[in-house]
Amino acid sequence: MTIRNLEKLFQASSIVLIGASEKEGSLGRIVAGNLLDKDFKGKVWFVNPKHKTVFKEVCYPSMQDLPEVPNLAVIVTPAKTVPGLIDELGRRGTRAAVVISAGLREGNLQQSMLDAAKPYCLRIIGPNCIGALIPGIGLNASFAQAMPQKGNIAFISQSGALVDAILDWANGRNIGFSSMISMGDMADVDVGDLLDYLASDPHTKAILMYLEQVTHARKFMSAARSAARVKPVIVVKAGRNEAAAKAAKSHTGALAGSDQVYEAAFQRAGLVRVDDLEDLFDAAEVLTAAKAISGNRLAILTNGGGAGVLAVDSLAKSSGALASLSDKTIAALNEVLPPIWSGGNPVDIIGDATPQRYEQALEILGVDPGVDAILVMNCPTALASSADIAKIIAKGNEKPLLTCWLGDASVAEAREIFRQAKIPTFDTPAEAIKGFSYLVDYHRAQAALLYAAPVQADDYKICEGSAQDIISQALAQGKELLNEVEAKSVLSAYGIPTTPVCAVKTPEEVMVQAKRFMSEKGTPVVVKIIAPSLSHKSDVGGVALDLSTPEAARASAESMLSRFKNIQVDGFSVQPMFSRANAYELIVGVAEDKTFGPTILFGTGGTAVEAIGDRALALPPLDMNLAQQLIEKTHAYNLLKGYRDHPPANMKAIAQVLVQISDMISAHPEIQELDINPLLADEKGVIALDARIIVRKMDAAADEAGQRFAIRPYPREWTRMQTLNNDKVIALRPIRPDDEERLKEFISKSSPDDVRQRLFHSVKALSHETAALLTQIDYERVMAFVAIDEESGEMLGVAHLVSDPDYTRAEYAVMTRSDVKGQGIGLAMTRLLIDYARAQGIGELWGQIMRDNDAMLKICHNLGIRIETDRDDPVYLMARMSLQDQKV
Repeated sequence: MTIRNLEKLFQASSIVLIGASEKEGSLGRIVAGNLLDKDFKGKVWFVNPKHKTVFKEVCYPSMQDLPEVPNLAVIVTPAKTVPGLIDELGRRGTRAAVVISAGLREGNLQQSMLDAAKPYCLRIIGPNCIGALIPGIGLNASFAQAMPQKGNIAFISQSGALVDAILDWANGRNIGFSSMISMGDMADVDVGDLLDYLASDPHTKAILMYLEQVTHARKFMSAARSAARVKPVIVVKAGRNEAAAKAAKSHTGALAGSDQVYEAAFQRAGLVRVDDLEDLFDAAEVLTAAKAISGNRLAILTNGGGAGVLAVDSLAKSSGALASLSDKTIAALNEVLPPIWSGGNPVDIIGDATPQRYEQALEILGVDPGVDAILVMNCPTALASSADIAKIIAKGNEKPLLTCWLGDASVAEAREIFRQAKIPTFDTPAEAIKGFSYLVDYHRAQAALLYAAPVQADDYKICEGSAQDIISQALAQGKELLNEVEAKSVLSAYGIPTTPVCAVKTPEEVMVQAKRFMSEKGTPVVVKIIAPSLSHKSDVGGVALDLSTPEAARASAESMLSRFKNIQVDGFSVQPMFSRANAYELIVGVAEDKTFGPTILFGTGGTAVEAIGDRALALPPLDMNLAQQLIEKTHAYNLLKGYRDHPPANMKAIAQVLVQISDMISAHPEIQELDINPLLADEKGVIALDARIIVRKMDAAADEAGQRFAIRPYPREWTRMQTLNNDKVIALRPIRPDDEERLKEFISKSSPDDVRQRLFHSVKALSHETAALLTQIDYERVMAFVAIDEESGEMLGVAHLVSDPDYTRAEYAVMTRSDVKGQGIGLAMTRLLIDYARAQGIGELWGQIMRDNDAMLKICHNLGIRIETDRDDPVYLMARMSLQDQKV
């Protein structure tokens, strides 16, 4: 992942067009004309050996003839010439190029282009793209038909044709852009790179994306999460109706459609997904103009009852909810409104409402703690000026405001008032509610960012080795589908309750085992055939239920042998018949997505699982909060909460299974698909009645834990035990989300000077928001280690490392609690940070150190970390260490 040299595009001051021409209809002509736009103040040069001039400008025969080295090159020449041109540009010193030329996928041209660029870190947009437009500097390095207006929205697209269409649409609506980038084939610069750059671009307030596919899923997720923390990122993804995989061997594989996986990924990354292109800009307008909300409860203030009803109807279908007004609010409204007002929400203040009546009602709604946002509506009447009412509303409120002035010409002035006041305004109630939904979705997306890669739950024991033995033995035998006994043994190794089961070879052994279970359990038994080619046994008569005698069990097995005499049968499984009154049948599963890797599925289970289709997907790793969110996305959740004489199911036990499955597939990358169906759940807990697991051998790269995950799992492999100078043993480990309270206590027990030296300003206590940012990290570009006293559980030290997006440099900081200094904690944590950074391929560590931080300066001296002094800076010193030059 890298943003190196992308500024040569976004801040270009000199450009060369290779392939410039005046030939009618040629790319060289169109791009040359666009580059000569009067708004671009930089230098533009043309290269084409066939021309002396292009549009009266000098046209040079080659790159070598240019008077200076250009920041940016735009290439429109035939595909076969591109690799050589990239090499020539790199040698000359150019570090960014927009390759509009198509056809590089033929032969080995695209790879040759990349090979030519690599020695110079020359960044390439494209090939096969429309180009790049940066209105802020007047740059139109494209063959688009027009130039965008200047604005603060960035638009990046995987469809070149769509850029032209969006440009035409936006110019007609006076929508401006900070940049428009057509990514083309994304041979080099991709979505993740652009998200990283635009996240820190001060000219961009919101990022809009049109995506057809994601490449490099982990890179995308890390960049998207990072960008979404600082500004709205809104996405349209094509292909919502793509069918699920037909060849899947498990229910989960058949149910996990790729668009659902994208939906889960966008939610986990904190992105707002919209349905179509027009929604992109509506969402951007709302999210950049309206105040942030803290919930989904909407109050509606209107002078027309019908308009209010329409808004409520739309609200019922959205992610928002109608706010319940407090008794205090109702009483206050009664004091200022006519007796015939609606008496509740929507607050209908009657058609003759004056600006003053609107103002009074709005002020009262603004202090109701049960209201998260307010939609103000107006139906024009001859009794009051719509514009005058708009001027009152435009003064603002403590709560986020949205407005809807119904009509056209008569309310044009009012709408302009709202636009000038940066208050979102809409033409219809339905559009206004959709706008509110964007605020709600963004709020939820931001909340989702608090759930970074979690740690394994501590309240269950695992036998990882036992599970691995079963998997390895099956693979050694050439098996992919574990039989039920093997699959349940793997589940049991991770603490998931299962029904007892025994595998036997013959119908006679079925009878013997059935007799034993009936004697021990006092219940009928279930017999299932074990055959590698039968994945869904119940669909083809491979399962016999409720067998009440040993003889009936043997007869069922014999019948199955006769029915399946043409396939390989390895035996039978026998288990007690298990049932619980009022228990819910659920499914928990794992499927492998070609883009995002493992996904976890939850929903309504049973034999009709595909027909019911009630399921939700999430990307692992999961913790209990994320597992609970997954459960709540299904229709099953409403039943699991209990109804009539059905008590609520044990929600914690269900969520625990999801976390256990997440941990399992992290530790065992050989698991490709998994079903627990049904998982019975009731108020007592859960139990897996049936399970299937599909395993495959993995190559060495994928074998490393977590490499398949789009979100890096908790890196428990970096846990160390450390003996201090006083012989005390502490744990050094990556920070976890549940360390938030420990971190707050750590800061409170540190001296003001130590806190100032670490945070560079005085802090008495950490807020929840700050502590969450420091403890809930994605372990991809940000890493933090903590020193934990094993006896007390207290935090004794903390160390943070933040890498730049391309992993060439990383900033670090270390702090030891004031009362335990001098024991070697800071030195041990710095060594661990250095080891980690070197293992990630980071080339240099750097950090700012206050001049009076003697303890950290001593650690730097002990480890050979270079200290640089800036005479103009009386406060800070710079610590630097090249990880390629030194071992510690």
